[in-house]
Amino acid sequence: MEKICFGIDVGGTTVKMGMFSEEAKLLESWEIPTRKEDEGNHILEDICSEIEEKLVEKQINRSDLLGVGIGIPGPVTKDGTVLNCVNLGWGIFNVEEKLSQMLGGIKVKAGNDANVAALGENWQGGGQGFEDLVLITLGTGVGGGVVIGDKIITGSNGAAGEIGHMPVVYDADAEECGCGKRGCLETVGSATGIVREAKKLLASSDMDSSLRDIDGFTCKDIFDAAKEGDEAALIVVDKLTEYLGIAAAHIAAVTNPQVIVIGGGVSKAGRFLLDKIEEKFMEKAFKACQNAKFALATLGNDAGMYGAAALILC
Repeated sequence: MEKICFGIDVGGTTVKMGMFSEEAKLLESWEIPTRKEDEGNHILEDICSEIEEKLVEKQINRSDLLGVGIGIPGPVTKDGTVLNCVNLGWGIFNVEEKLSQMLGGIKVKAGNDANVAALGENWQGGGQGFEDLVLITLGTGVGGGVVIGDKIITGSNGAAGEIGHMPVVYDADAEECGCGKRGCLETVGSATGIVREAKKLLASSDMDSSLRDIDGFTCKDIFDAAKEGDEAALIVVDKLTEYLGIAAAHIAAVTNPQVIVIGGGVSKAGRFLLDKIEEKFMEKAFKACQNAKFALATLGNDAGMYGAAALILC
């Protein structure tokens, strides 16, 4: 029987689960609901039940289970301690030790979900073939992770890679972020922030724009309009990529990555977005860091699952 491992990505709504071969091939994947009631006490129970059932179903001996990797939506320290994961109702405890004990001593490795996603893209995604990578995810919020020498950079308390909370806007009227600060990258780089910036521009000007004809336009609508040459949409995209270029230059000055991978829903704008970020980056970045390549993430919502498996297999 071939040896296998499980890659687990715990989200606020669902838990993504993948079974991988020792040769890093995804054999099967599925999802279960994230039961957050009772302070999230059922989450690890459900994960264990799924793993045990899969071992029986596939007639896999426990000795052939290499381990379980798990990504958590909150700070995770180097030793696997979760620090108040409020989205799940968890306090402070060592998730590696607890899950391992529940599985009868099986090896468990844990990491922050965004960092683990970066490792996934590094392993089998848009950053494959590079040892030093930065992932920036642009979705409802802005997240990210840093991988250096094929290893996640965790930081002293698991908070490294919180790219979305890098201050980039210093105007007096900078938007307040969900973290309580003002001017975070998330306020202007997220899909929500992009739409807000477009609405502000249209409200403060009388320029023609196809966006005015779309009730409740989305981030995708803005990029579609920009690709067609819409002036207002182009101004919004230019402002967005200016901030992303600044953020990427700051990150590069500290980590000097080989590749910067852009993921999340906003990245569906493709090369149009990527080329503009790279142009702004080249204007801002320290010369010795300008050789960083830009790439699109390719694993989508499965990046965390792949990265969790990589915690065991790499």
